[in-house]
Amino acid sequence: MNVIKCYDTDYIDFLIASPELFSCTEAAKVQPEAIFPPAHNSFTRRLLLLEPDPEPLWREARPLVPRTGGLLVLDDSTLDKPYARSIDLVTRHRSGKHHAVVLGINLRTSLWTDGDRHIPCDYRFYDKGTDGLTKNDHFGAMLGAAKERGFAPDCVAFDSWYSGLENLKLIRGLGWRWLTRLKVNRRVNLDRQGNKAVGATAIETGGTIVHREGYGLIRVFRIVSRGGDTEHWATDDLAMDEMTRLSLAERTWAIENYHRGLKQCCGVGRCQARAGRAQRNHIGMAIRAFLRPERRHFYATGISWYEARARIVRGAI
Repeated sequence: MNVIKCYDTDYIDFLIASPELFSCTEAAKVQPEAIFPPAHNSFTRRLLLLEPDPEPLWREARPLVPRTGGLLVLDDSTLDKPYARSIDLVTRHRSGKHHAVVLGINLRTSLWTDGDRHIPCDYRFYDKGTDGLTKNDHFGAMLGAAKERGFAPDCVAFDSWYSGLENLKLIRGLGWRWLTRLKVNRRVNLDRQGNKAVGATAIETGGTIVHREGYGLIRVFRIVSRGGDTEHWATDDLAMDEMTRLSLAERTWAIENYHRGLKQCCGVGRCQARAGRAQRNHIGMAIRAFLRPERRHFYATGISWYEARARIVRGAI
């Protein structure tokens, strides 16, 4: 029987420390001196043989998350792969960074936050060509998993993409409040004047209670930026005021900060393996790598993810 020469933690530590290269070959080159050090094949086999599963992430995140309270934010991000022609999982997705459709891997994450901490608890990959699951299917699966794990958040926040009726009814069925942005063509009814697009409905500054077609009563807020852009936010908490909405909306940015830290500090999109299983395992371990500087440095001492990484190589420089 072959002896295991590298473990998940070896690869995760490598992802945290590596400043530039994120390959199995590089991981082997930077291992501590030993009589029989792990070769690059050991790391390659690790990525290929592990069963891709978000459960190891939850085992590490569980002690960090108080299941009651906080904000549960669900969103997706595209890991750019502009030159990947033979990598599994890579398809075309809309990128908020590029404001265009690009080649990449679509990662969906469920993140818990209290405004200070950023704790990823679950993740999924959009790969409809293989598993037949839509983005809304993954959305519902992550919510169901959170319910089974005992989550009782103050609110569930998500983007306008997921503001369809089925998702809103699902969250209501779980007994949770929700906050989301609405697309301007979502139909609402104000004072029984008939259903029309929310963008064409009179909305007061402090929010207006309207009837969402097919759902029930919701409160809608209209926000106009200095540049003239208009956003519509909605919640099923009819008593919510503008200050509460603003506070929750600011906390939803935690997932954008998480996406940035994951890409810039953990090499989540830099894996060069072609096999889909290897890509899934690399991304899963990159998310677990994110938890370490988040838990030990950012929240405990106030040291940013970037400073924590810089300190690793500063002595060598």
